[in-house]
Amino acid sequence: MNGRDLLAVANENYFAIPAFNISDYAMGKGIFEISEKLNAPLIVAIHPDEVSHIGGDALAALIQRAHRSSVPVAIHWDHGGTYEQVLLAIQLGFTSAMIDASMQPFEDNVAITTKVVDTAHAVGLSVEGELGTIGKLDEQAEDGVLVDQIAFTDPAEAVEYVQRTGVDSLAIAIGTAHGLYPKHVTPQLRLDLLQEIKTLLPIPLVLHGGSGNPDDEIGQSVKLGVNKINISSDIKVAYHDKMREVLADTSLREPNSIQPPCIAAMQEVAAQKIHLFDAAGKADLY
Repeated sequence: MNGRDLLAVANENYFAIPAFNISDYAMGKGIFEISEKLNAPLIVAIHPDEVSHIGGDALAALIQRAHRSSVPVAIHWDHGGTYEQVLLAIQLGFTSAMIDASMQPFEDNVAITTKVVDTAHAVGLSVEGELGTIGKLDEQAEDGVLVDQIAFTDPAEAVEYVQRTGVDSLAIAIGTAHGLYPKHVTPQLRLDLLQEIKTLLPIPLVLHGGSGNPDDEIGQSVKLGVNKINISSDIKVAYHDKMREVLADTSLREPNSIQPPCIAAMQEVAAQKIHLFDAAGKADLY
């Protein structure tokens, strides 16, 4: 499905669809399986850096897997930075694309987003835009600003941005950051700002960089109108931490001995997110 149709149901029924970032086919297979087990709609999110890692041929396999899935799926190009990147997403078979020009001046953000929307809508893709800035916590995280320099989304600008660009969903900045927070830092969401934006702008809203936020805040954000939440660092840490543990046994060499426990560790985290977002069982609504 495209992201617009997938998120419309979530918006009508007050739940959020997890957008799990996939970095290899084994991760993708594991995410499909846990989503199907919990009967939860799914967004497979792939960042340009991840696309360069897995390659276009693997994309074709993930898309075929989506067609065979028992739950509704969108394949989403995450954080596209240029118009040309979104053209590549179209060529590779993505059904949804994000254009992130949030670090640019407002008028430039509107201009590039409008160009992407016009092209993507012409060939059936939905488009997510971003307004405001998300923090960046470490060098492995996606682009962002220092956490103390986050620019929260301005509600009036959000209305103008959506009206002028025609985006299908909007990623907002309410106090999240890409990557993992230090253990001594507890982030806090501006739930009051979320409520204000949702009242003015009843389209699906997106939360990026929520890995370190308390579960109760994330759960409350879903009740207040967030319909898509990106999950990257949490599942990758679970997957690779378990892999390091397994590989301590240097006698192991077969992937079928090494990867299954890593996938299971990742699925445990993914399942917790699916339940937190109230997405379990919601595939029946499609």
